Amino acid sequence: MAAPPSGPPLVGYQDLCRELTVAGPGTFGELCTVGARSVLRRFSDTWFAAAKRRRDGEVQARFPRRRRGLMPVRWYHGTFTLHGRRVRVPTAAGCAALWLRLDREVPYPVERVRSVTLLYADGRLVLEVTAEVPVAAYPPGQEPDPARAAGVDLGVIHPYALAGPDRLGLLVSGRAIRAEHRQHLTDTRHRNRAVAARAPKPGHHGSRRWKQYRRRRHHVEDRHRRRVRQAQHEAAKTVIGWAVRHRVGTLTVGDPRGVLDQPAGRRHNLRLRQWQIGRAINVLRDKAELAGITVHLVNERGTSSTCPTCHTRISKPRGRTTNCPHCHTIGHRDLIAAAIIATRTPGGGTLTSGSIPLPEVITHRRAGRHLPGAGQSRRDPRRRTPAAAPGSVGQPWPAPPPPVGSRSTATPRRGSTTHTQPGKS
Repeated sequence: MAAPPSGPPLVGYQDLCRELTVAGPGTFGELCTVGARSVLRRFSDTWFAAAKRRRDGEVQARFPRRRRGLMPVRWYHGTFTLHGRRVRVPTAAGCAALWLRLDREVPYPVERVRSVTLLYADGRLVLEVTAEVPVAAYPPGQEPDPARAAGVDLGVIHPYALAGPDRLGLLVSGRAIRAEHRQHLTDTRHRNRAVAARAPKPGHHGSRRWKQYRRRRHHVEDRHRRRVRQAQHEAAKTVIGWAVRHRVGTLTVGDPRGVLDQPAGRRHNLRLRQWQIGRAINVLRDKAELAGITVHLVNERGTSSTCPTCHTRISKPRGRTTNCPHCHTIGHRDLIAAAIIATRTPGGGTLTSGSIPLPEVITHRRAGRHLPGAGQSRRDPRRRTPAAAPGSVGQPWPAPPPPVGSRSTATPRRGSTTHTQPGKS
């Protein structure tokens, strides 16, 4: 953003709007004033957010200086028109209006749509719709009860583990998401090694074949991000549906973002980055708000290494089962952590000092069933067929005929003990 002849650069929204008015029409090309002001609003909000993060001690936070090729543009209620699967957005004076065709109709009534944002995400042009959605209404006696609370433990293998009232529990498996991450990394490594010799030298433009390869690579990466995001929404939807069925009105979520500040090595840092803790919390909070459920964030420190019965500090288990050597309490490590989280308050206190009841009726669900290779009938086409072990013929297919009598159908090995009749070799 250009600075005035004297003084600091313009970063305030009001100052930027005055500068836009002085510059006159045509400053943003065919973009109308409403769209141009939305770009200035996003720039100003990003600048002040980065300044606040730097004041709080986050020195890695940077101000918005990079020029982006495609900036998100937002139009508010009254400036656009929605007709079924078509949206008309205004442009600058003297230019024809822009009509956008949608893949499907907007799932909200037209009178509830407050704004639309045209942005570029995951290799696609997307129209983000903001609508005023009322909180879900329930019949009398079936609404979520704020007194019924459940603890939520966030993890990698199980994105959400819940310990609710009446000794109920929920485990949402995220192994398909982890497998998608691993397979994507393997494909990326093989793909980079295969084209390393054809990569252009620094300072040289790539060929058309190289540009086609980059386009395909971006398409694969965008598809991977969409798959993971869809699986995260499925996991959060499963949690909220379970909470609504059991009338849980309060979700106490353990905040594990403190582990991001601890150096854990190259491989474990990669796992933490793929975890996307902030997105998991935001998706759960948004869906809980629509369902009328309150979400509280508490400190989860020590929940996986504390016995819920004798409250003794124990070592973290390497597997999925926690076994206390003092009182011999056995349970699922994620459900034990969720049960301890349910007793904590946002201020740092606890609601009980005695033995914490553990879930006995556990519901198991899976997230990411749409991912390739998640089901038995859908094998991931990217995954290679495993080679047979040396010296093994593999599993026979179709099955061999059943053996006759007591004679074995296995091929006799060299040097094995075999009995032959006299006079026959």
